[in-house]
Amino acid sequence: MAPSLKSRWASGEVTLGAWCMIPEPLTAEALGRAGFDWVLVDMQHGCMDYETALNMIRAIDLTPALPIVRVPWNDPGIIGRMLDAGALGIVIPMIQTAEDARRAVDACLYPPKGRRSFGPVRVGQRDGQGYFMEANDRVAVIPMIETPEALANVEKIAVVPGVDALFVGPFDLSIALGLPPGDNDGKPVFDEAIVRISAAARSAGIATAVLSNAKVAPLRIEQGFQMISTTTDINALAMAARGDLEAVKSTQKKGN
Repeated sequence: MAPSLKSRWASGEVTLGAWCMIPEPLTAEALGRAGFDWVLVDMQHGCMDYETALNMIRAIDLTPALPIVRVPWNDPGIIGRMLDAGALGIVIPMIQTAEDARRAVDACLYPPKGRRSFGPVRVGQRDGQGYFMEANDRVAVIPMIETPEALANVEKIAVVPGVDALFVGPFDLSIALGLPPGDNDGKPVFDEAIVRISAAARSAGIATAVLSNAKVAPLRIEQGFQMISTTTDINALAMAARGDLEAVKSTQKKGN
C-alpha cells in the first residue's frame, strides 16, 4: 500500500500532481501512469458526474498515483460518497471559517475524530476489511483558502483538528483581492496572502497545497508548498496538440 499524502508531508516531501477536468477514466489513468504522486478529479469545475468520477478513481487506482477529489461544496453527502468511492484526499472549496473546516473534518473522518457514516462499499473492495481501521490516518482533509473571509480566519482554520493542509486557490483568491484570475506573484497583496497562509500552516504543523503549473511550480516549492499540481489534463492536451501542429507546419514551410 502506497504511503499516504499525510505521511509524506510529515516527512517533508513535496508531492506533485495532475488535475483532471475532462470526464474520462482513460485520461485519469494516463496521468496516473505519467509519474505523478497524485491525480485529482475536479467535481467542482470539471465536467464529470458521480459515476464518471467513480470510474476515474478506479482508473487511478490502477496506477501508482493516489486519487484525490475536489468536491463541489462542503457537503457531507458528496464528501462521503467520494470517500466511499476511494478518494484518499478531499479538497473542499470556499471554506470561510473554522466552523466550516470542522464540518469538513466531520464529513471526512470516522468517529471519534469525525462523523463520517460507515459504508465503504467500493473502497472496501479495493482495501478490504482493514480500510476502516486505517481510513482516518490515510484520508487527507484539505480546505481551500480563496476568499477574504477565509484569509482573515486562516490561522483559526489551520489549527482545526483533522485539517491536514491548506489549499491556495490562486484564481478565486486573486479575484477576491481585486486582481485578475491567475498567479499574481509580485503583486504585494497576493504575495502577502501567500505568506500569511504559509505561516498559518507552518505554525499549525500542516502542509500547504496549490493549483499551479510547470512554470510557477518551482517558486511554490521554494515557498514551502508540499502539494502542487503542475498541469491539468485539458491544458496538457491542448499544449501537446498545438506543439505537434506547429512542428508539422514549421516543417511544411521549410519544405516549401
